[in-house]
Amino acid sequence: MSVADNDQPRDYGPTVILRHTAGDGTPPFHTLYGHLDHATLGHLEPGRRVAAGDVLGWLGGADVNGGWPPHLHLQVIALDPLCDDGMDGADPDNFPGVALQRLRSVWESVLPDPSALAGLPPGAVTATTPAADPTHRKRDLAARRTALLGSSPSLSYRDPIHVVRGLGAYLYDDAAHRYLDTVNNVPHVGHGNRRVAEAVARHSRVLNTNTRYLHGEIVALADELLAHFPAPLEVVFLVCSGSEANELALRMARCHTGNDGVVCLEGGYHGNTGGLVEISQYKFDGPGGSGPGDRVAVAPMPDTYRGRYRRGQGMTDDEPGLRYAEDVARAAARLDASSGGPGVAAFVAEPILSCGGQIEPPPGYLAAAYRHIRRAGGVCVADEVQVGFGRVGDAFWGFELQGARPNIVTLGKPMGNGHPVAAVVTTREIADSFANGMEYFSTFGGNPVSCAAARAVLAEIRDRGLQERARTVGGALLGELRELTLDHPFVGDVRGRGLFLGIEFVRDRASREPFPEACTYLVNRAREMGVLLSVDGPDHNVIKIKPPLVFGEAEAGLLVETLGAVLNESALRNPVDWIN
Repeated sequence: MSVADNDQPRDYGPTVILRHTAGDGTPPFHTLYGHLDHATLGHLEPGRRVAAGDVLGWLGGADVNGGWPPHLHLQVIALDPLCDDGMDGADPDNFPGVALQRLRSVWESVLPDPSALAGLPPGAVTATTPAADPTHRKRDLAARRTALLGSSPSLSYRDPIHVVRGLGAYLYDDAAHRYLDTVNNVPHVGHGNRRVAEAVARHSRVLNTNTRYLHGEIVALADELLAHFPAPLEVVFLVCSGSEANELALRMARCHTGNDGVVCLEGGYHGNTGGLVEISQYKFDGPGGSGPGDRVAVAPMPDTYRGRYRRGQGMTDDEPGLRYAEDVARAAARLDASSGGPGVAAFVAEPILSCGGQIEPPPGYLAAAYRHIRRAGGVCVADEVQVGFGRVGDAFWGFELQGARPNIVTLGKPMGNGHPVAAVVTTREIADSFANGMEYFSTFGGNPVSCAAARAVLAEIRDRGLQERARTVGGALLGELRELTLDHPFVGDVRGRGLFLGIEFVRDRASREPFPEACTYLVNRAREMGVLLSVDGPDHNVIKIKPPLVFGEAEAGLLVETLGAVLNESALRNPVDWIN
């Protein structure tokens, strides 16, 4: 028997290797048990004989599992790992636990399938065909995806990733490569979150039905959600997605005001339905778009880096915000019913623009813009789908950063940590006016399972202090990114709040001309180095950083280290060949 702690350089943790002899002339073999608790080290002694039924050890936690949930690494070894006659350079206290796919047939000759020994039924452990290496598998999967789903859904990165597992702030591909995930804000409280998964499983086994029946989960969720909102936002409508939430918000606004027009922002994106594409300038002025319709007026994006009113132009701190808000007033005037327009029903804007390039409006902007819209007869909709639920750190909702008070708030993506649940939160007055006889009903909106998932998310944010983590980790990361990029002239601006950050690339800092090629190059190189980033902004020259809120100091350090390495590459210092 071998008993050893293999935390470094491998991540087996405490490991036990047993030698088995049958006494009938059958060659001996070995079994390896890895990822055990440290208590195992004091429980067993090397060389001890063990009998059937003896306790070998206990499963370890995440600290000896490489961050994975507790599990046993069981391996049958036909060679003798405890001496050098089995393999050159064998470690007497360890044995390789993973191997390259192309060497699989070699390893299978000395590492038999342990299923029978473990008492597992045939087929319990599946395997990929040895001849199919990861590159071929990805190519085949991508071709099948395009054939079955069409070519509209895009894939990230020049070399797409075939993901098979997520845990915390990391994703894992089919070749067991780990990637730091800095872009997926849907798993708000972490990939594979146990609390959310258990809530979904528990309620799936008990009850899942629609809101025409009474059940306690929907009321409990509404109560817990409204605890995070200021008055008079006090009525909750539960739906399935951010797009459905924004569609419902538009219906409410039009019903309440009797008007039809919408003021939206440059770079804005609010969902994939026909009605939302109509108010999403990012889409209707993009490829395949047909421009704004007659009932939509677009106001300039409140960008103080490359926009009309910029930081450092001799204006007071609040002047850019007030000037950009005046643009909202002018957009509303173009919809005025007295001039033959549809009238203003709503102003729809994200408190921090996501597809616009992680643009945080200047101070006072939203409050002033909201005043102009209300004078024009409209209501104000805050789209919190991307930035809500504590992501901005300094507040639970993005609109709170601006001291503004919307009439309607829409929620989505992070609310169920990937489970399809979203919401519209509004005032009693608007909710009552919407109850005009046409019943509102969403079959799956507010079902018990979705409500349980959302309640688990709120509990995780509260119990794990994730809003505070977003504030402290995000604030420190913002400072480190600004320091890192000081001597890189093609990095024009580093901005954002909490764990919602952006890095804008320009050809030079004087002209501020967008440099999308450098941005794309960096994102793809970082992916090769195990860090996932993404490109955004109308000119596709902004790197967006919006990771799960379990993203901590270690992950921030890895991100900064990787960005530093790529920024210092000669290809970025002298971009010639790769820009095409």
